[in-house]
Amino acid sequence: MTPRMTPQPDHGEYSYRGSGRLSGRRALITGGDSGIGRAVAIAFAREGADVAISYLPSEQEDADETAFWVRDAEQQVELLPGDLLDEHHCADLVRQTCDAFGGIDLLVLNAAHQRDRGGIEEVPTDDFDEVMRVNLYSNVFLARAAVPRMDAGSSIITTSSIQGFDPSSRLVDYAMTKAALVAFTKALAEELGPRGIRVNSVAPGPIWTPLIPSTGWPDKLPRFGQDTPLGRAGQPAELAGAYVYLASDDASFTSGAILPVTGGKPL
Repeated sequence: MTPRMTPQPDHGEYSYRGSGRLSGRRALITGGDSGIGRAVAIAFAREGADVAISYLPSEQEDADETAFWVRDAEQQVELLPGDLLDEHHCADLVRQTCDAFGGIDLLVLNAAHQRDRGGIEEVPTDDFDEVMRVNLYSNVFLARAAVPRMDAGSSIITTSSIQGFDPSSRLVDYAMTKAALVAFTKALAEELGPRGIRVNSVAPGPIWTPLIPSTGWPDKLPRFGQDTPLGRAGQPAELAGAYVYLASDDASFTSGAILPVTGGKPL
C-alpha cells in the first residue's frame, strides 16, 4: 500500500538520528510494516533495539522495506506475518520474539483497523467485530502473553488516538476502541507498576499513513489534517520520538500517561 501513496509518507528513513537510548532492548511492534509502526521500528533500531514486526501477509512488500531499514541500522529484525484476529497467533508472536532475541523488553501495540461509517445503520456486524478484535482483543491477548516474560524496566506502549477523546461519528467503532485503549493503558499501568513495568500510550492526531486512504474517504483526502492548529497532517516520523521517549529510561517515572501528538488539537 505504501508505495502507491501520494505523497509518500516520511518514516524518518533519512532524518531520524539515534543516540543509543534503547541499546540492547528487544521490541515487538504490531502493524510494524508501514505507517507509524514503520517509523517506530526505524527509530527503535537506530536507538539500538532489535525489532520483531507483526503484519498481515498481504503487506509483505511493506514489511520487507521496514526490515531493510532495521538491518541498515545494524540491528536484528524478525518478520512475523499473520492475522491478529487469531488469539493463538498473538501468543505465538510473543513466543517467536523471545525465541529470536532471547526475551522481550518493549511491546508496542500499534495495529488498528478503521472504516468510514455513514451512520450507525451502516456498521456491518462482521466488520464491527474485526475492528473490535484487531484494535482491542489483540492488545489484551498480546499483553497477556508478554507480561509474564517481561522484567522490571520493560515498557508497553499502546497507540490510542485523538478519536478516543474527540470522536468522529463517521469512525464510531474505531473511536470506541481507542477510548477503551485509554482505560486499558491506565488500568494496566496500575497493575504492573509494582513489578517495574511501565505502560503508556501515544495518542496521534491526523497522521498520513496507509490507514487513511484505505478508510474510504476520497473526498476528504485533499483536506486531511488541515483542521489542526498547525494546518496540516503529521508524518509518521513525527511520532517516533514519542515512542522512543516512553520506551527509554528517560521515561523511568512515566506510567499511565497518554502522550498527545496531534498538531495542536487538544485531547
